[in-house]
Amino acid sequence: MGVTEEKKKLQLVGHKNFKRVNPLSDKFAVLRFHHLDFWCYDASNTYRRFSHGLGMQLVAKSDQSTGNSTFASYVLKSNDTMFSFTAPYSSKAEGSGKGAAFPWYEQDSARDFIAKHGLAVKAVGLLVEDATQAYAAATAAGGEGVTPPHTLEDASQGGKVVIAEVKLYGEVVLRLIQTDGYSGPFLPKYEEASCTAETFGIQRMDHVVGNVPNLLETAEYIMNMTGFHEFAEFVAEDVGTLDSGLNSMVLACNKENVLLPVNEPTFGTKRKSQIQTYLEQNEGSGVQHIALKTDDIFHTLRKMRQRSNCGGFDFMPSPDAGYYERLPGRVGADTLTPAQFKECQELGILVDRDDQGVLLQIFTKPLGDRPTIFIEIIQRVGCMVPTKEDATVLSQTPGCGGFGKGNFSELFKSIEDYERTLDSTTPK
Repeated sequence: MGVTEEKKKLQLVGHKNFKRVNPLSDKFAVLRFHHLDFWCYDASNTYRRFSHGLGMQLVAKSDQSTGNSTFASYVLKSNDTMFSFTAPYSSKAEGSGKGAAFPWYEQDSARDFIAKHGLAVKAVGLLVEDATQAYAAATAAGGEGVTPPHTLEDASQGGKVVIAEVKLYGEVVLRLIQTDGYSGPFLPKYEEASCTAETFGIQRMDHVVGNVPNLLETAEYIMNMTGFHEFAEFVAEDVGTLDSGLNSMVLACNKENVLLPVNEPTFGTKRKSQIQTYLEQNEGSGVQHIALKTDDIFHTLRKMRQRSNCGGFDFMPSPDAGYYERLPGRVGADTLTPAQFKECQELGILVDRDDQGVLLQIFTKPLGDRPTIFIEIIQRVGCMVPTKEDATVLSQTPGCGGFGKGNFSELFKSIEDYERTLDSTTPK
C-alpha cells in the first residue's frame, strides 16, 4: 500500500485543535438508543431504587411469574429512556434455566460479571434498522461477535424483534435491536407491568460514557466496527486538575443522537486519576456514567433532591460560592435569568457553554457501593434549527452546549474531595 493510501492514524489533538466533521460513515443504520441493561444480584430492589430516585415507571417484567426460571428482569421507562435490571435465579433450583429463550443470558456468566463489577451496565442497546446486517457489518470490520442475530416473537404482542450483540469494551456489549411491527412494552417474552410513579421529566439518554485503559485502541476498534465518527475530544490539559485528569473522545453515529464518549486515565499527577480508580474498582473497562437529558433541570433536580436522603440518589458536593459568583462573567450574564443563576447555586447545578449553546449539568455520587458508575443529569439550551422534514418545526442539534469542558476541573475537584473523605474513613 502506498503512503497516500495508508489509513490515517487515530490520534489526540486536544479540544482547541479538533475540527468536527460528520463523514456519514456508519456501517449500519442506527436510529437511537434503545435501553441500558444493568446486571445485578437483586433486580427487584434495584429497580425500585432507580424508579424512586429517578421518577421512572415500571413498564415490563420477565420473571418466575411470567415463566422465566433463568433470571428476573424489570424495565423502567421515562419518555425515551429505558433501563432494564436483570438478576440470575439459582442455577441449583429444579427447572432453572429451562425455556427462557434469551440466548444472551447465561446464569454462571452473569454471576461472574456481577461478582467482578458489582452493579454495572452489561449492554448498551441501540435501535437499528437491520440487526442481522448490523451484526454482519460489525463483525466483518473487526468487531468481536458475542450473540449472533436471534429472533424473538410473542404472538400476544405482535411482530418480532431481532437481537444481536458485539463487544463494546471490557465485558460490555453493544446490543443491536431491530423491531418489526412489535407492539410490546420492551421485548418479546416480557409482560406488560404497570406501577404508577411520579415522573421527574427525564426525556432520553444523551450520552453513555465508558472508561478504558487505552483510549485510542478502544476508539479505533469501535469506529472500525460501527463506522462512528469522532464528535469531540479532550486531553488532560483541557480538563485536568493539579491532582488528576483524563483523555477523552466522543464517538457519534451519523445522526449524532447516539454519543459514546470514551475516557482513559492520565498518569504522573499528584493523585491517581479517577478513571484509574474506576478501572481498579470495576476490575476493568465499563460504563462510567449515563447522561440523562431533561427539558427542565430545575424541576428534575428539585424532585431528585427531595429523595436523596430517603432512598434516592445523592449528588456530588456543590461548588463553592466563588464558582457561582464568577459564573455570569464566564458563561454570559444573559445566559440565564438572575433567578435561574440563583437556583443553580441552590441546587448545585454546573453551567457551561460552547459557541452554539448552553449546558446545565449535575452528577450523582456512585450508584452502588463501589466508586464506579454514576448518573449525570443535563439540560441543553439553544441550538434550535429547522428540521429537514418541516422547516416550521425546530429541533435541537446534538451536543448543544458541549460536554462541560469548563466544569471538568470543578467536577474533578469535587470527586477528589469526595475520595479524600473515603480515604480518611478507611481503617489503616
